[in-house]
Order: sequence, then structure tokens, then C-alpha cells
Amino acid sequence: MSKKLMKSVVAASVALIGISSGAAYAADGYANDNGATVIKNNYGECWRSGSWAEKNATEECDSHLLPPKPVAAPAPAPVVAEAPKPVVVPPPPPAPKYEKLTYRAEALFAFNSAKLSDKGKKELAEFADKVKAEKAQRTDDPIRIVGHTDRIGSDKANEKLALARANAVRELAIARGVEANSIVAEGKGESEPVTKAEDCKGDKKTKKLIECLAPDRRVEIFIPAKKQIQ
Repeated sequence: MSKKLMKSVVAASVALIGISSGAAYAADGYANDNGATVIKNNYGECWRSGSWAEKNATEECDSHLLPPKPVAAPAPAPVVAEAPKPVVVPPPPPAPKYEKLTYRAEALFAFNSAKLSDKGKKELAEFADKVKAEKAQRTDDPIRIVGHTDRIGSDKANEKLALARANAVRELAIARGVEANSIVAEGKGESEPVTKAEDCKGDKKTKKLIECLAPDRRVEIFIPAKKQIQ
């Protein structure tokens, strides 16, 4: 054996002896330098003691022998609250369009009467014929006949007279061929005057007051139309 090789063997033996005698072995099976630092060879491998077992494996020296570390589950994605959907309110149906006909009560009835005069029957016959002829131009809304009175007399009497006059017009229209279920009558009494109180003063039934309040005594007929009547 050459002297050089002999020196290498001796050096290695001395190193091992030094480790055996000068180094302490940690309880976990790895040699340390009495300072809790694990001794490693030139390849970075830890020196194991004779009592080392796989259960002593550490992350620093034998991480490949350890069970894999649990992988933390990814954080759940934040729940984004869905914005409330706007409430869509459908537009109200368009108001019915009407052709309005107005008859002065004096043209249809005697004063304080709900019986149609001959002149009134003739005028209303033209109205009934017009309604029948123009049926295709109407919507399904009913024809409304509304009776009005002046303020002379009691509220109750005026409401009764207004409705009686509206019904008289309705009955004539039905007799002329207008469908009964397509026409209704209403009585407003004195609740919707045309005149103003300052224009017709007083409450006594005088000739002057009766003449002044004449516009209030009327029958209005509302005929539903498919297009707005100008």
C-alpha cells in the first residue's frame, strides 16, 4: 500500500473515531456536535446513529421518508350576492277613448220630466243609428249614458231624475237595435255642474235661475272609440 493511500485511510479512520468519541448522538438517531447541529458528510447527508430507525426520520435529513404533508384546501370562492332584479311594473292599460255627445235636457225632455219628447226621440234615433253603423270602429267598452240636473231641488230628487233620464235614452237606443249589454246608464244628479255659482245666484226656482242653469241639465253619451276623437 502506498504511503499516500495509507495516509487517506488513516485520516478517515481518525475522522470516524472523532465522530464516535467526540460527537454525541441525538435521541432521534442522528449524530450532532453537542450543539444540537446534525453532522453531515460532504454530500450534505446526515450521519445516522446505530439506533436510527425510519420512525426517526426528520424533515432536514430524510424528508423523503416522511408522509406527505396535508395540502390545505383552497379557500372557497367568495359568495357574491346576486343583485336583486328590478321589479318591472307593467304600465297601466291606456284609458278608454270616447267620443262624447252632449244633449241639452230641454231638447229631449220637458222640465222636471224623464219622458222623452217627440223631438228628443228623433234626435236620439240618429244617435242609435250612428252607434250601430259605427260598431266596427268601437272598442268593447260599454257606451255610457250619464244624466245631469241643475241644483234646484233636493240631492235625492235630482239623482233620481238624472238616472231616469239616462235610462230613458238607453231604452230608446236598445229599441233601435243597440245591444243591451253594450250600453249602461248613470245618474250624477247636480254633482257635476257646468255653470258657476257666481254666474247663477240664488236657490229659488225662478224663471231667471232656471234659464241660467240650463247648461247643467244635460245628458252626456260616451261612445268608446278605437282612436282618439278630436
